[in-house]
Amino acid sequence: MTIIEKIIKNHSDFTQVKPGDIVDVEIDARVARDFGGANVVKNLIDNNLTIQDSSKTFFTFDTNPGGSDQKYAANQHYCRMFARENDIKVFDINTGIGTHQAIEQGLVLPGGTFVSTDSHANIMGAIGAFGQGMGDQDIAAVWAKGKAWFKVPESVKIELIGSRPKNVTAKDIVLNLLALFGANKLLGKSVEITGIEAENLTLDERITISSMATEMGAIIIFFEPNERIIKELEGMTGKAITPISPDADAIYSDIFQIEISQFVPMVARPGHPHDNTSVESVKSTRIDSAFIGSCTNGRMEDLRIAASILKGKKVAPGVVLKIVPSTDDIWKQALDEGLIKIFKEAGALVSNAGCAGCAAGQVGQNGPEEITVSTGNRNFAGKQGKGEVYLASPSTVAYSSLAGYITDTNSETVDLAPYQSKGFKLKAESNVKKAASQKSMIAEGRAWFIPVDDIDTDMIFHNRYLTITDIKEMGQYAFDNLKGYEDFSKKANSGDIIITGKNFGAGSSRQQAVDCFLSLGITAILAESYGAIYERNAINAAMPILTYSPNILEETKLQDGHQIRVNFETGDFENLTTGIKTKINSFYPVQKEIYLNNGLL
Repeated sequence: MTIIEKIIKNHSDFTQVKPGDIVDVEIDARVARDFGGANVVKNLIDNNLTIQDSSKTFFTFDTNPGGSDQKYAANQHYCRMFARENDIKVFDINTGIGTHQAIEQGLVLPGGTFVSTDSHANIMGAIGAFGQGMGDQDIAAVWAKGKAWFKVPESVKIELIGSRPKNVTAKDIVLNLLALFGANKLLGKSVEITGIEAENLTLDERITISSMATEMGAIIIFFEPNERIIKELEGMTGKAITPISPDADAIYSDIFQIEISQFVPMVARPGHPHDNTSVESVKSTRIDSAFIGSCTNGRMEDLRIAASILKGKKVAPGVVLKIVPSTDDIWKQALDEGLIKIFKEAGALVSNAGCAGCAAGQVGQNGPEEITVSTGNRNFAGKQGKGEVYLASPSTVAYSSLAGYITDTNSETVDLAPYQSKGFKLKAESNVKKAASQKSMIAEGRAWFIPVDDIDTDMIFHNRYLTITDIKEMGQYAFDNLKGYEDFSKKANSGDIIITGKNFGAGSSRQQAVDCFLSLGITAILAESYGAIYERNAINAAMPILTYSPNILEETKLQDGHQIRVNFETGDFENLTTGIKTKINSFYPVQKEIYLNNGLL
């Protein structure tokens, strides 16, 4: 068996598992953040559920560690009160990113299992543990039952061969891999990275690479912990560790040999983490701001790299540099080593530990037309503000902040004129439409044909609405961040069916990206494939989602606005407008069971 198969087997009643098996998996650490936490509690209370084991249950407040937004502050306190009543430990706003706390505090160890409302919970692959981001219903079920159902994924192996160039960082490695595999070539796969250079990677470097598994569409990126990593983890957590390794005869669906010596410093262009190009090709692109931090690059090694470049220098005129350590322990260590002093003397804003730019509640957001170079893992439109975001390594970001434009070397500082903002207008809220309540195995309605791949959750339901807990309020925001469909909620009717492309629902673990369609009464979604977390959230919410082969569009002469009929149980598909029939993939058993149960809970 592969690493993920062994971990799932060890946490289940199975003696052997294989790809495609549906397995109930015991979860070692179960986490809700301030984002999603209030909805988890609401799900538990509304369904009269209790906590199965409070010693394995945690809150981590990392998306808005300042409580600067009233709704976040209210949700945090709501969770604190629930935690007091149920003896649940809270890693509060002074501690930093929850997934990093889980590693540093030993909430999960190599070979363990971890779930969180954080879509980057699969960062646990860096230590050889299984982590998974989940929606609010999923986490509520795990808190109540201690287990979650999983479909065992296929595993692939990536062998890094050759020697890593000296100027290539861990962030450059994962951006090069994204350039090769894109957002959906590894969709739904468990990835194991091996090779001499993989062995040489530090824990911080492994965290950087594993943190971007979600952006590659993968379930998780694993590194087998070697003796050096095990000693570091034991020293950090005070716990004895028994590593887990794949069997010598483990079966992989694919094995890729990648020549790492060909890798170069990279950036991801605004809009998509997989739209990658070399730093050289975009050199001299002017910037307004720079950000170093996030769960991808807020580690101690990242801060040391940035400090070595910034020491004795000043951030370019007109450029704002924001630096956010990932945990409070790292913040304190940076203070002890004099790094904070270096950052402040260079002119940087240093904030308390947390998620920062990836969440709307802390520093890192940019304004309209603002150009930012960031060490984050996502640069979806609107994710880090209203401007444009390039993703890069800490060294590239540090050099760029000094130069005033994108570069990965020492450059002469230039005086840049500020960009002129055109401003923006607020949109009026639309009327909220009620969700459909009829339970049927057949859907019939008007087709919304949206021929776009990799529609992410920020396009579906933007993070600025994440504090909403009432499903009745969610529909009005559906697709309002998807170009060309900003008025979707005004035009959609109850009973409509969405048909779209590959990797629908990529990105975040937010349940609202499903619930907004339930709110509008959308009766089904058809796509060529789905983001792994989105698929779970939709199934668990009893939202009918099915997959199809792209040839049905041509076969049935489907066009936007046609009337169609879909049978979830048989996969029968009929374009009622043209009268042409065909087949798509039907519900699989667990999906049907949850749908007929009106949802997971």
